[in-house]
Amino acid sequence: MSSMGEFFMGLGTLMGSIMFVYTMIQQFVPQHVSDYLSAYIYRIMEFANPYMEIRFDEFTGGGDWLKLSKAYTAVEAYLGPKSSKLAKRLKARIVKGDKNLAFSMDDYEEIVEDFEGVQIRWSLGMTVSKTKSFSRYPSATEERQHLTLKFHRRHREMVTTSYLNHVIREGKERLASMIENRHIRLYSNNANEYKLWSHVEFEHPVTFDHLAMDPAKKQEIIDDLLTFSKGRDYYLKIGKPWKRGYLLYGPPGTGKSSMIASMAKLLNYDIYDLELTAVTCNSELKHLLHNTSNKSITVIEDVDCSLDLTNKREKKKKEEDKDKEEEESDEDSKVTLSGLLNVIDGLWSACSKERIFVFTTNYVEKLDPALIRRGRMDKHIEMSFCSYEGFKVFAKIYLDLESHELFDTIRHLIHEVKVSPADVAENLMPKSIESDSQVCLQNLIKALEKIKEDEKLKAEEEEE
Repeated sequence: MSSMGEFFMGLGTLMGSIMFVYTMIQQFVPQHVSDYLSAYIYRIMEFANPYMEIRFDEFTGGGDWLKLSKAYTAVEAYLGPKSSKLAKRLKARIVKGDKNLAFSMDDYEEIVEDFEGVQIRWSLGMTVSKTKSFSRYPSATEERQHLTLKFHRRHREMVTTSYLNHVIREGKERLASMIENRHIRLYSNNANEYKLWSHVEFEHPVTFDHLAMDPAKKQEIIDDLLTFSKGRDYYLKIGKPWKRGYLLYGPPGTGKSSMIASMAKLLNYDIYDLELTAVTCNSELKHLLHNTSNKSITVIEDVDCSLDLTNKREKKKKEEDKDKEEEESDEDSKVTLSGLLNVIDGLWSACSKERIFVFTTNYVEKLDPALIRRGRMDKHIEMSFCSYEGFKVFAKIYLDLESHELFDTIRHLIHEVKVSPADVAENLMPKSIESDSQVCLQNLIKALEKIKEDEKLKAEEEEE
């Protein structure tokens, strides 16, 4: 055993001497000779080195088109519990649903694991590069992590089959458990000029139980969402991308934003709030959508106000007298209707799986029919004025009331006027600590009576 150790020590000394001599020779020989010697030196070193390495990069792809590597995330999840036991330097974070801190390896840290009698080494490295500028964003320095697996080459077959299959399988199981308990994230495309998307934890408490709408209609939406989320095999069978579009339309204050939050909470999907006015061109829009994750909801609120996308084709016909060069220049610097349609229903729409698009508008009649046809916006949901059933939902949530002597008065009034759920909720909220349910209901009745009187006066003025 000692002779074997002495052999490797001697071999290491020899290799060190060769590298020293090679470095000295490099200074005095032509470049082509140096390159020729380099090839042979590296071959000798590879022959002498008994260890192999497998690298898992944090991102896949090249250039600007990068996506988080599924293999990397699975390995990272697998190493999490082992890092807390084996690593000397750790990173700590709080994970929702877990009372304890979650630990992972610190940068450039290494842990050693034993698998079926074979020693496996894992290390976390970092690659620093300068990102290319995109659109109006300046270049910036970017750090990308990679995990490296090191083992003796005589165990190559075992490591590349049984061990890595074991790592990926356990990592995916741990990831699934972590996803169930993690925070939903709300992403924005204009929060940080150095990143495509920046996010915050989404802490909105609203659920479908809080929505003031017809119970049958609410259940229909819930069933539609759950059917979609479990429809992977069905979408594959019919040959369609696994995506679905929802159009929420109705007057202001009818709960469109609350509906989006409820959808995200029901499915545990992240939300990407896409601000079209911050996007400079169709290429940047594709770039943004390509970098959204699976199991997510991409939202464009007030789509009729975001850009001049309404009835765009009709307007083009009326502007034929405009200079063509000026028109082309304008199209290159803005998001167009065709560009938006391509990312939600064209070839680019198939780049991610299990994804939902939601458009909201107060004026559905203004939107181009091509934008909201079935297949793009598959389900149209009207968010209407508050009904009596909606009022009862608010009364239960805000005042813990399921019945009251004033309910009949409110039922008659709410059928006669157009009042938004937001206005009903505001009038039901206690205005002081001393306010009781009776006072809150009376406040709502007064507000409904005023709306009724205002509508009557408006109708009389229109007649005159």
